[in-house]
Amino acid sequence: MKDIIALICARGGSKGLPGKNILPLAGKPLIGWAIEHAASVSRINRVIVSTDSEAIAKTAISFGAEVPFIRPADLSRDDSSEWLVWRHALKYLFEERGRLPYALVSVPATAPLRSHMDIGNCLDEYHKGDVDVVITVTDAHRSPYFNMVKIDATNNVSLVNASKKKFSRRQDVPIVYDITTVAYVARPEFVFTHNSIFEGRVRAVKVPKERALDIDTPLDFKIAECLIKQGINEA
Repeated sequence: MKDIIALICARGGSKGLPGKNILPLAGKPLIGWAIEHAASVSRINRVIVSTDSEAIAKTAISFGAEVPFIRPADLSRDDSSEWLVWRHALKYLFEERGRLPYALVSVPATAPLRSHMDIGNCLDEYHKGDVDVVITVTDAHRSPYFNMVKIDATNNVSLVNASKKKFSRRQDVPIVYDITTVAYVARPEFVFTHNSIFEGRVRAVKVPKERALDIDTPLDFKIAECLIKQGINEA
């Protein structure tokens, strides 16, 4: 059996929605959804939560996750790199067992509408080989070639991607996608030797828009509750 570890990164500080990782969403703490999603994928051997918060750690353990360490403060700031949080967890695993896992699966707590099948699809893509990171994407509703703009210091507006070819219809522009926080699968050796996802060989798994909601604000939270009541997350 391949050694596959799921990692859920959940720090205590959140300015957009204070305490969001343990706020009850449809009767379950937000982080509980991510733990259950990861645990429901039979190929995943362990579900580990990386947090700086004792309250989050206690909640995570109650849902069956492991919290083998408390994340250091320098990796728990607003501007802390999640890439370095992944590396910190992998370093712990290497020191614990003397080897790195076959794959690290990041399952962000902020995407509670994902299906366990989305995680499984990412692993399927990773198993094909010749890849460093698998990400999830969904259809973009805006295009940098057509209806996304930037505003400069003098308040002048221009397209984000001012292609030499002029487009008059959205249907004519190159297809683009939004990166989602549904799941990531990373090759551990790559995480240790590089500093960002797109330094390597990246593939994508497409996820329906309704399962790709990322919770960052109170409005996102309300939308997620409405969608859960409609059974969106049961796919």
